[in-house]
Amino acid sequence: MRYQIIGSTMPAVEVVFDAPGESMYTQSGGMAWMSEGITMDSNMKGGLGKSIGRMFSGESLFMATYRAERAGTMVAFASTVAGEVLPVDVGQNGGLICQKGAFLCAQETVNLNVTFTKKLSAGFFGGEGFILQDISGTGMVFLEIDGNRVVKNLAPGEVLKVDTGNVVAFERSVRYEIETVKGLKNIFLGGEGLFLTKLTGPGAVILQTQNFNEFAGRIVGMMPSR
Repeated sequence: MRYQIIGSTMPAVEVVFDAPGESMYTQSGGMAWMSEGITMDSNMKGGLGKSIGRMFSGESLFMATYRAERAGTMVAFASTVAGEVLPVDVGQNGGLICQKGAFLCAQETVNLNVTFTKKLSAGFFGGEGFILQDISGTGMVFLEIDGNRVVKNLAPGEVLKVDTGNVVAFERSVRYEIETVKGLKNIFLGGEGLFLTKLTGPGAVILQTQNFNEFAGRIVGMMPSR
């Protein structure tokens, strides 16, 4: 399997299969274009339980698998918002914990599961980081970055506090917590919401410069009401 990232504003990843039987999977509706010689199979990858879990993590209930019938066939998956597509070799870094909605597509040898933060209050009160995606296995996975990518390599014990919508992924060695913003004045007047993500090293953290949920909220607020 070979790939190339196409475009800069609204990028896509175009995958060329080198042998029959090679495949990629994505959430339903993630494919942008493909050549002849590709078969598509929509299924609840991993069974009903895992499918429902993925739905809560921002992905669709059904996943679509695209499989090559012959060598040289091609399929492409496009990003949904302006930003970047980030290729990650899962086997090299031991897997990642990702923010919901970060997953674009992957080889079938990559596992996509759901994990939860330990602080349940974050989920009850709308914390964006409550439900996470656990990516493991081997092979290539492609993540969506909203805006531009920023990578921080945290030293042991180093702490980084981030608006939850700006976190894309982090290595398993990074400790992840959701903490409440301190002070009523900061909560109601600070504009950052109730929660921040606290990341403690060692390990790499991938951030994005755009918080799409916040951006969408501003657009909705500007729409005229009847």
